[in-house]
Amino acid sequence: MAGFPKIVFTEEVMREGMQIESAAIPVEDKVELLNALSQTGLKNIVAGSFVSPKYTPQMKKIEEVLINFKPQPGVNYLAMIPNQRGMERAKEFSPPLTLQRGKGLPRTSCHQCDVFTRRNYNKSQMKEMAGWTTTIADAKASGATEAGIGTNATFGSNFLGDFSVDLTMKFLTKQHELWDAAGIKVTQVSVGDPMGWVHPSKVEEIFTRVKKMWPDVVDFRAHLHNARGMAITATYAAIKTLDERDTLHVEGTLGGIGGCPYCGCGQATGMMPTEDFMHMLEGMGIETGVNLDKLIECVWLLERILGRQTWGHVSRAGPRPMEKARLFDANAPFVETLEQAKHFMLGPKLYEGGISPWAEPIVSPYLERMQKGLPAFELNGNWPWNEAFFPKVEDLRAAGVIDGSKKVAA
Repeated sequence: MAGFPKIVFTEEVMREGMQIESAAIPVEDKVELLNALSQTGLKNIVAGSFVSPKYTPQMKKIEEVLINFKPQPGVNYLAMIPNQRGMERAKEFSPPLTLQRGKGLPRTSCHQCDVFTRRNYNKSQMKEMAGWTTTIADAKASGATEAGIGTNATFGSNFLGDFSVDLTMKFLTKQHELWDAAGIKVTQVSVGDPMGWVHPSKVEEIFTRVKKMWPDVVDFRAHLHNARGMAITATYAAIKTLDERDTLHVEGTLGGIGGCPYCGCGQATGMMPTEDFMHMLEGMGIETGVNLDKLIECVWLLERILGRQTWGHVSRAGPRPMEKARLFDANAPFVETLEQAKHFMLGPKLYEGGISPWAEPIVSPYLERMQKGLPAFELNGNWPWNEAFFPKVEDLRAAGVIDGSKKVAA
């Protein structure tokens, strides 16, 4: 069976998350959050963006954040740098920032939704595509041997409606033809979803068709928003579609916050909650290197800063208690509120005094087995399959449900 792709995850809460929140959030709070994130084991963290404060006042004091936070070794700190002016501002903070503008493979891309790109960038789809010839010419002149292709608003638009997979493949094919003509191999494909139209079935079909049509493509990128709750399932589909030869680049935000003022969904746009994604990867047996408890503490810190609950789930109910020491108490009283549910990390004091309707303590032979150090189930053994309480074919015979002479298949 094929293995999983290499997964490169980037944390975007300090940029994608904060850019739709209040511009009045104190620098001290942002510094505290960035410092806490740096202790979780996340390897790639976007610290903010060097954009015009006129349109994104939330990023006005990014320099103060970078001056005051404590970078940790082994963490790759990034920033969104849209233009040369932003690059000049960012250079002062490298290191710790890794400056990526203009780095990496040459690539062509465009928004499938002309309306969105006009609203967001004041640039038409046509103008985006008009730059392809120059991009390819520059790549050829510089001796590039590999390139990337992609689209944004890949799956649909709040303004133009649904986009079929065939449409996306048409956009990608047209770009691939140009790079082919220039003699430069395409090895990267990117998709993007700024408006929450992503669906796992489309991700699976696009990536499957790309791999079949263009075997040289081994680098896949998916920037997915979560307005309609599909980002994490779509990312799962991407992971299952790709294999160990591939690399998958994805992003998420702590608590799933984030938004876009241009797409019509505001703060509801969101992204895949980082804590939920890491929890999913661990359940798939994929090593993350992330301390989930620390990540959850970061979510709680974020909620205190914002003054509201975020969108994730693992920070509310806790990770699945996989170790014996983390299993819930079978005789705990009712747990009814979100605050009480935090007992998974903060302990039973949170539900003390709750309703306890059981006349006698809860007992179970499964609990007794586990208290003795035995597994709750013996998959290839006798327990509980051969115990008297487990229904058997003989019980059907005794009840007259089946003929006593009927044989049971081996």
